[in-house]
Amino acid sequence: MRLGINLGYWGLGMDADNIAVAQEADRLGYSVCWAAEAYGSDAATVLSYVAAKTERIDVGSAIFQIPARTPAMTAMTAATLDTLSGGRFRLGLGVSGPQVSEGWYGVKFDKPLARTREYVEIIRKAMSRERLVHQGANWTLPLPGGPGKPIKLTVHPVREHIPLYIAAIGPKNLEQTGEIADGWLGIFFSPEHAALSIDPLRAGRTKAGQTLEGFDLCPTVTIAVGEDIKAGADAQRSYAALYIGGMGSKDKNFYNQLTRRMGYEQAADEIQEKYLAKDYAGAAAAVPHDLIDATSLIGDTARIADRMQAYADAGVTTLTLAPAGFSLEERVQALRTGVEALERAGLA
Repeated sequence: MRLGINLGYWGLGMDADNIAVAQEADRLGYSVCWAAEAYGSDAATVLSYVAAKTERIDVGSAIFQIPARTPAMTAMTAATLDTLSGGRFRLGLGVSGPQVSEGWYGVKFDKPLARTREYVEIIRKAMSRERLVHQGANWTLPLPGGPGKPIKLTVHPVREHIPLYIAAIGPKNLEQTGEIADGWLGIFFSPEHAALSIDPLRAGRTKAGQTLEGFDLCPTVTIAVGEDIKAGADAQRSYAALYIGGMGSKDKNFYNQLTRRMGYEQAADEIQEKYLAKDYAGAAAAVPHDLIDATSLIGDTARIADRMQAYADAGVTTLTLAPAGFSLEERVQALRTGVEALERAGLA
């Protein structure tokens, strides 16, 4: 099992620290450094900067938002980043959510599965450097009756095939991800509830005539190093409450729905109710300790090693750590503990 690092969103007051974290991860042999975007910093700019400041570690978008760019633009960005980084780019995609898609980008959040499939199809076609011709429900290339001609990408990526990941949570999206992607970007993944994600991914791979062999199962997990388990979990409460209670609308919050499928229906309702009422402290307090502990790495090196073994046993191939929200020293220590725990578990 490989390790990754997720820098989260740029511009939250830890920008200089983020570069130091990425460089330390590079030095320690981490496999990939991911960056996110929502409606603040864009991931492409961040990743180009990280790539320039590192030597070996891959850089990946977790995620590029599908409503933010045309598929051809995403193909251009991926090809450019792969070239600039010397073949170290991984393309992660996601549909975002209805509030951001419609409120920020002005793109209707409808039929996300069909839109994602078509988006990936165009990207793969463009990246193959064949002349781009496509007729679909969302995009027609070139536009009929005008001056547009079928053209092809002029940039030559370092690799013929850039790994493509999709962030997916719901069962249907997970199945499609298994069918059309090279890897999966997960969140709030618990080894004890692994079947909720891995079974539909496996079904999608089967539909494509493939197995999970070679498919990168890559969840992001928060990490808090220390002897006090409760304190480590409490430090993750606001993060969990934001996603479970505040990401998306009341009717369309994919993280809330996942929490319910994991068996925390009552807690999911309470967290969302309080968060939407702007009782953020109450929402954080309502997140069950067991849920945080099951979806995070908390404790000393030995305990974290045990949990890493559980993730590996569940099928995870790249475990991405998110030590965000702490000082630079604590984040760097978390990176080093991650390597020590991986070696202790015999997974390096």
